[in-house]
Amino acid sequence: MALPRTRRGHVTASHTVWDATLEPVAVVSSGDEVEVVTQEASGGGIRPESTAADIATLDLRRVNPVTGPFAVEGARPGDALVVDLLSVDLDTWGWTALIPGFGLLADEFPEPYLRTSAVDSTPGGGGVQVLPDVVLPLSPMVGTIGVAPPEPGPHSVVPPRRWGGNMDIRDVGPGARVVLPVGVEGALFSLGDVHATMGDGEVCGTGVETTALVRVRLTVAPGRAPASPVVITDQRSFRLETAVATTGIGPDLYEGARDAVRQAVDLLSDERGISREDAYLLLSLAADLKISEVVDAPHWVVTCHVPRRLLPGWPHV
Repeated sequence: MALPRTRRGHVTASHTVWDATLEPVAVVSSGDEVEVVTQEASGGGIRPESTAADIATLDLRRVNPVTGPFAVEGARPGDALVVDLLSVDLDTWGWTALIPGFGLLADEFPEPYLRTSAVDSTPGGGGVQVLPDVVLPLSPMVGTIGVAPPEPGPHSVVPPRRWGGNMDIRDVGPGARVVLPVGVEGALFSLGDVHATMGDGEVCGTGVETTALVRVRLTVAPGRAPASPVVITDQRSFRLETAVATTGIGPDLYEGARDAVRQAVDLLSDERGISREDAYLLLSLAADLKISEVVDAPHWVVTCHVPRRLLPGWPHV
């Protein structure tokens, strides 16, 4: 039976594993635009009225669903699939959670915790109401974007790999271009896991998870497969504001990241008078982790950049 063709048609079919044997939801030509409706990361398990108890009972088989896959005519192993993100239209709410066993400081935050946020995308007045006194700027991004791996599946959608997937790169938003290596005939492209805002590192494991309508253009570049995904950023995606940057210094970058975030959690909690859970959650949405130095052996430096407006006046001298 012939597969449906689409050009800018809304597609909602989703899947929760990467697998080269999945049937495409549609066939597109190189250069076509498509619009897809993505689910939020819980796959319907979290709703606006949900509580932390719902985090504890999430069906992990449904998390991080992606919409697709799309077969792109002419795409073959060794080619590149160039994905231009044209627009990301957000829902009016989203959620952020501390999920037991997940996140950079999972051992220090073992209990489930949930915050739902109002998302206002109206021109000129938009923002994400995370806490009663904290509204963060919108920064729509696509957390999971990739193609089917050639290795026999199924493969979990949670860890990223050479073929893309759940990379959670904050710059993958409107105006960005993602270049993916093609691993199988037709590429079998899918995307999902949209965030209304998120900091580099997504340190607690979640951004402001939301549903969205995403429009992309898919173009094949024959014989141009990169070794792994490449992102060409749109300069508007960078966070242009002053910051308070805590540091993690030592011989291990992962532990350095933990130290920098732990210090920022304590600082935010003390200065704003909020719980450590809310501080950790807020860092996942507003702070950016950076590798600041990897040349002065035997110690490396990771910094956690917290927007200055979240710590006004600190230190008080």
